[in-house]
Amino acid sequence: MSNDTESPDFPDFPDFADLPEDANALSTTPAPGSEFAAPEGFRSGFISFVGRPNTGKSTLTNALVGEKIAITADQPETTRHPIRGVVHRPDSQIIVVDTPGLHRPRTLLGERLNEVVKDTYADVDVIGLCIPADEKIGPGDRWILEAVRTAAPKTPVIGIVTKLDKASKDQVGAQLMALHEMLGGAESNAEVIPVSATEQVQLDVLLDVITAALPEGPKFYPDDHVTDDDRDTRMSELIREAALSGLHDELPHSVAVQIEEVLPSEDREGVLDVHAVIFVEREGQKRILRGKDNRRWGRIIHNSRQSLIDLLGQNVFLNLHMKVAKNWQSDPKQLGKLGF
Repeated sequence: MSNDTESPDFPDFPDFADLPEDANALSTTPAPGSEFAAPEGFRSGFISFVGRPNTGKSTLTNALVGEKIAITADQPETTRHPIRGVVHRPDSQIIVVDTPGLHRPRTLLGERLNEVVKDTYADVDVIGLCIPADEKIGPGDRWILEAVRTAAPKTPVIGIVTKLDKASKDQVGAQLMALHEMLGGAESNAEVIPVSATEQVQLDVLLDVITAALPEGPKFYPDDHVTDDDRDTRMSELIREAALSGLHDELPHSVAVQIEEVLPSEDREGVLDVHAVIFVEREGQKRILRGKDNRRWGRIIHNSRQSLIDLLGQNVFLNLHMKVAKNWQSDPKQLGKLGF
């Protein structure tokens, strides 16, 4: 791979004048009969963002959709199922499929997540390969690109350099060239776009490039549709996000959440009683989640409840408890119960 910045064949990239100065500065097939009328020349289709864990895919999905539909955390392997979000534009409808990060699996759960991701490749119209601006391209990125091209050899791949706000202009420029080279260089005509989801930089440019790569077609969803995830799935994910906050090492991978029951409160009008359970793999992990004097547990409940109120638009009483499901990540029966 060449990092030769003098290459005459390297394409023009957008003006970086507005970028930060410094590093510190599922199946995608719509249901029959679900199409909606669209003007002539309208484009519609599916794009899947892929990349190593923790490359900003979920943050980018949320930024493009304009609403939080995918949880984010500092730990890798946070996303555990494909999440579809819909971007509505006058000339197009873009369905973004946020997938778990491809990785070399250590557990049965990891193997199943990888299979879900690869199945998604075969169903989408465009694939966006996400590479952070502040991390050099490595063997893991090349392994993912090879997996993408094996599973979907005819699907166009757009290179996306994420997290511009964490890199200098020189780093961004070098990364753009390295990614373009990895995608095939001048001969490939590959598009490579730098973006910052958190700073809302170049998102419209990215959407323009995605739109141009989609086929002409109808609207698959009504104009107010945001995501296919059901209410309980979104609630369980928000609780898991709160539980992951501040955790490190291997524990985040051991956390799963299940909504047991959602009922109108019998005692308080306008309040929903949400009963949920957090599963961990070992008894000692419960102590980690509780924290000293139960302070972490109290923070998890408080933050979860606030997120549920924002999602549901009404007051919530959250009854949250923990259970041990021993080694659930490698137990087929446990994985089935938890929806994997």
